[in-house]
Amino acid sequence: MKRLMLLCATVAMTAIFATPSDACTGISLSARDGSRVVARTVEWAATPMQCGYMVCPRGHTFQSYTPTGANGMKYTSVYGFVGIYTEYEPFVVEGVNEAGLSAGLFFFPNYGDYAPYVEANNDKTLCDMQFVSWVLSQFSTIDQLKAELQRVDLVTLSHNIGAVHWRIAEPNGRMVVLEVVAGVPHFYENTLGVLTNAPGFQWHMTNLNNYVNLHPGTTPDNQLKPGVVLKPLGHGSGMLGLPGDFTSPSRFVRAAFYQTTAPDSATGFDAIIQAFHILNSFDIPIGSQHPKDQIPKGMPSATQFTAATDQTALKLYYRTAWNMNIRCIDLMNIDFAKVRYQSHPLDATQVQPVEAVHVK
Repeated sequence: MKRLMLLCATVAMTAIFATPSDACTGISLSARDGSRVVARTVEWAATPMQCGYMVCPRGHTFQSYTPTGANGMKYTSVYGFVGIYTEYEPFVVEGVNEAGLSAGLFFFPNYGDYAPYVEANNDKTLCDMQFVSWVLSQFSTIDQLKAELQRVDLVTLSHNIGAVHWRIAEPNGRMVVLEVVAGVPHFYENTLGVLTNAPGFQWHMTNLNNYVNLHPGTTPDNQLKPGVVLKPLGHGSGMLGLPGDFTSPSRFVRAAFYQTTAPDSATGFDAIIQAFHILNSFDIPIGSQHPKDQIPKGMPSATQFTAATDQTALKLYYRTAWNMNIRCIDLMNIDFAKVRYQSHPLDATQVQPVEAVHVK
């Protein structure tokens, strides 16, 4: 039975991640009251996804999948956490634990690859798609994770799925990106606070230098010669040349400039709302990534959900393609010593509620 579940999960994830329509964009913001916010989008443009959230108590036992079954590393949760999964409940892609540590999975095709799977090492083998759950259930700091990862074999269930990389953030503002290349884990300090997909994080940081001319505001007039003056055609011309397509490099550049030019937020909640406004710019309209005769049915947007976490207040907010109203899970209201392990769909019904305005 467990082997059948693994096969179904692998097939499902292969179908999802093998498509060229996967795009995730992550940003981070801070507020004057000391709050720290991380936020991200999750896109899959191939099919509608059944996404949900799960609640994990302290003391819950996990066992990782391996390419040969549900026979990998066993571990028990030290910290309770809330996570959002896509399609398959054990595969959490975004979440936060009761210590305020946040972790998120981002697709990383063609650039990451793990060490070969060794069945004799199953007792220390961890599936990459379950890495977020492991991090959130075990650690409160990045340094704890870095020390423990040396004793873990990180593997993929199928090389057809493609690799992923991760964003891990502490509530004090420290953030790292973890990428596994040629089987070797690499941690990069992410002081910018932005992450998208392939290529690697260091490449994206270098690529930002191509946009050194961009700045907020309006560019002043430029007199080419007497009688010939170039004038900006509108406000915001300092951002002229900002890439607008949906590729990972372009989204990284846009996220970097939108995030760093955002106004200061007074509170964590203000930063949460600001994060949703910024990430509105990364919603991918359905059909923009497909020929007209191949547009999938039943999807209002390729951005299946957007999530934002206040790591200080321990609140996870989200909205979906089907319901753009912002909803919130307050970890402060959860007793992780007593709550049962549970999961629920992000949307009880996939219908956008509309508030009627009554005119008297």
